Amino acid sequence: MASSTPARQCSGNAARATALTAFLTRLHFYIGLFVGPFILMAALTGTLYVLTPQLENRLYADQLTTDSTGPQRPLAEQIAAAQASLHGEETLAKVRPAPAPGTTTRVMFHQPGLNDYEHLAVFVDPVTLEIKGTLVSYGTSGTLPARIVLDYLHRHLMLGEAGRIYSELAASWLWIAALGGVWMWWRTGRGGSGAGRSQRRRLRRWHSLTGLWLVVGLVFFSATGLTWSKWAGGNIGALRAQMGWVTPSLSVQLNGTAPANHAQGAHAGHGDHGTHGAPAMPTSLALWDQVLASARAAGIDAGKLEISPAANADSAWQVKELDRSWPTQVDAVAVDPRDLSITSRTDFADYSLVAKLIRWGIDAHMGILFGLPNQLLLAAFGMALSAMTVLGYWMWWRRRPAPGATQALLCQSWARLGLPARLVSLLLALALGWSLPLMGASLLLFVLIDLLRARTAEAATEPA
Repeated sequence: MASSTPARQCSGNAARATALTAFLTRLHFYIGLFVGPFILMAALTGTLYVLTPQLENRLYADQLTTDSTGPQRPLAEQIAAAQASLHGEETLAKVRPAPAPGTTTRVMFHQPGLNDYEHLAVFVDPVTLEIKGTLVSYGTSGTLPARIVLDYLHRHLMLGEAGRIYSELAASWLWIAALGGVWMWWRTGRGGSGAGRSQRRRLRRWHSLTGLWLVVGLVFFSATGLTWSKWAGGNIGALRAQMGWVTPSLSVQLNGTAPANHAQGAHAGHGDHGTHGAPAMPTSLALWDQVLASARAAGIDAGKLEISPAANADSAWQVKELDRSWPTQVDAVAVDPRDLSITSRTDFADYSLVAKLIRWGIDAHMGILFGLPNQLLLAAFGMALSAMTVLGYWMWWRRRPAPGATQALLCQSWARLGLPARLVSLLLALALGWSLPLMGASLLLFVLIDLLRARTAEAATEPA
């Protein structure tokens, strides 16, 4: 009698594991069927985006580079040349000095009609003051028109704020699909070799193995992608603030203690969350050179940097490093225009470990942390994720049930779970639905579809 107790316990554990597998399998199916198109679109557009920095450099080589040699002219003269080339309706916003010999200075203006975080950039030869061209530039990354299209496609399908639903939905469910797939493989997909398998089993094997190779990346891209999202991103930002994981702020307030602006956020590559739309104070152009010299003396030594004038009389100027490759250079200083003193600074070396990891994670997501190797790795990942998604749909098409056939339902699989598992799953659903609102809304939709299918199946089996 005593020996039967372990056997019953083992049988009970196996039954619970089987019920959990059935539930996760059905949830995995719903994610793939309904969220799969969004994941596929995010993978394809993201792959195109990370593969095109070199193409952008070639497309806009005339604007970005120059053959001129010799000493650079003062920033004041370069800005004056840029202003003289325009019609006068633009407002000077920022300046990015030429980062290296043979490159141009980017003088950036607010222009009516441009989207948020976009500027009109005038490219000036720093040696001859020749205007090399004028292009729209977007975000802290300075993306130019060809890649702006890819950026917008990846971010919101060029549909504006409403389109951001697609990317947030994909990022919300991606990690659940990945971890659920690992469980399903562990429980049902490890046995046997490929020899003699049916095409359906071979497809499943390739789908599973690809997911196993990608699982860490899937979770990584889900987490980093959510930081850009509208609703979940706001919750993540609040959590970071509560836990002290925020990027240090640069105070530009001269008269008082409250910060009037912030240093670039961890995900500032797709959006310029600084002084967009705020006109600069009228000032002598010579002050641009003086502020730059003060920042250089304070240790702002990156080749890529951006100078922003004060927004009002009580604010300081900002000089920020923009080199987010390895090693990361994103230090920033605030400069008092009255005496050129440094009133505030943020140094990447002083960031908390979590803030550094977030910075590196976002930059790795964008393919800029390690340059070309980072790009190639992300491109391979994106193509593999796209292939895995297509394989999933192929598997579904081949095994789709005949019309009128009885199918397993999500609610039925959930009902077979033990009481503790049902309670835990409900608590997780509530917690995730609150922190990831689009996940919660879509999960509710899954349940409604499932209940409708159950009602339809019951009606079909009732006697006439």
